[in-house]
Amino acid sequence: MPTPATLSIFNHLLASVAEEMGITLGRAAYSPNIKERLDFSCAVFLGDGRMLAQAAHIPVHLGAMPASVQTALRTCAPFAPGDVVLLNDPYLGGNHLPDLTMVSPVFVGDAAAPQFFVASRAHHADVGGMSPGSMPLSTELYQEGIIIPPIKLIQAGQRNEAVWQLILRNVRTPQEREGDLAAQQAAHFIGSQRLLQIVARYGLAELLAHADALIEYAARLTHQAITQMGRGRVTFTDYLDNDGQTQSPIPIQVTLTVDETGLLADFSGTAPAVRGNLNAVPAIVESAVAYCVRCVALALLQVDIPFNQGAFAPIRYVIPPGSLLDPPPPHAVAAGNVETSQRLVDVVYGAVAQLLPELIPAASQGTMNNLTFGGGVGAAAFAYYETMGGGAGAGPQRNGADGVHVHMSNTLNTPIEALEYGLPLRIMAYGLRPHSGGSGQFRGGDGLVRAIQFLAPVTAALTSERRTLSPYGLQGGEVGERGRNSLIRDGQITPLPGKITLDLLPGDILRIETPGGGGWGDEE
Repeated sequence: MPTPATLSIFNHLLASVAEEMGITLGRAAYSPNIKERLDFSCAVFLGDGRMLAQAAHIPVHLGAMPASVQTALRTCAPFAPGDVVLLNDPYLGGNHLPDLTMVSPVFVGDAAAPQFFVASRAHHADVGGMSPGSMPLSTELYQEGIIIPPIKLIQAGQRNEAVWQLILRNVRTPQEREGDLAAQQAAHFIGSQRLLQIVARYGLAELLAHADALIEYAARLTHQAITQMGRGRVTFTDYLDNDGQTQSPIPIQVTLTVDETGLLADFSGTAPAVRGNLNAVPAIVESAVAYCVRCVALALLQVDIPFNQGAFAPIRYVIPPGSLLDPPPPHAVAAGNVETSQRLVDVVYGAVAQLLPELIPAASQGTMNNLTFGGGVGAAAFAYYETMGGGAGAGPQRNGADGVHVHMSNTLNTPIEALEYGLPLRIMAYGLRPHSGGSGQFRGGDGLVRAIQFLAPVTAALTSERRTLSPYGLQGGEVGERGRNSLIRDGQITPLPGKITLDLLPGDILRIETPGGGGWGDEE
């Protein structure tokens, strides 16, 4: 019979499986984006597809990963020991094409069906498409890279060589992709072994009983926190700058209803699907809302809440079909995962701030400042992807942090040494952007400045937000400074829009100044 003590033990045991998977993946990966920036996530699931535990990796991955596992179960069953499913199709369980998700069954003894699944999602620096890095200013999914529906890459321990070669033939850096995919497989092997060791120590029945109890416990605590937000109905609207195809702002609106049943997040009033790539699939919406609710719950209850399938149970959604948040295929979605997810957090927090004005912080930078670039041919080809930190929003008790990744991004920066060692470039400037945070009783965090000089011809793509519309302040705090992008060529500075693809020459400098966070409270 589970007790509070044993629930805590099993919660940490299961989370440690996902953590060790992540350590393995990061150490074994080839690309800087996975090895240095840790742009990946790992989780453990029950045999019926319910998420059981995850590591503290990327919020936008982890909330959406249950959709990948459920799709794999639905389309790739029956499973055998040694199977590995691979997918990235946003309309079939993925979120955007560069995030390759692997799902592996874990069998206990001679069982006919798997008792568990382990899963990983890693952002691969290139998966093909119309520009290096696979984050182009696309207008349809086909332009963004190779589309992989749920498929058994490995079946009963035997790799499908035809599929493997098909994937590698469609990317610009096949050796790097091969190494990163192998690193994901290694992580799954470790996860499976650790789960079997837990079963051997405690028994399958004991583990499954605690798994169900942990999911019920997370649901109960999350529901309790939601009820403490106060009954009511609140609406908030914020805007994306534009979709890269037109200059029109794009509204995202949410109405939150809190009652005795839990939380209803209704996104009616959000813009229709756009021509550009800021469309986001519903799994990303669920990730953003669940992240916000979890942060509020931790602050209200001041207890550790397991983040498993139970944390989603008290939340219901209305996402209008055909909208920006539920686009019909083959709408482009590359930036929905990285940029629209950030604005979703701003919108949900803006609504919650009306219920809990003394708890919720001002808007953070609201963008991941995505940069992709690549060049070369054949064995000398290279492709790179990174996101950049900025200012965090100030809160009711503190200033915002400077130069950090916020909300739906939880990666590190890529060290200058790793960049200059592995790629034909030189970092000319990297530091904080003074006075870019909004003023107030508590000031918003400052953004960053990163200037990159390229030493070889490259094609680069920038996908960034908060270049037109500023991160909002709260309770009288001022807005954060908007971000700026610019090209320096032969000493001449040319301002760049937030979303652009450009060919750069040796000696060109790309300068990116990221937004500051909003301020909180009236400045005295």
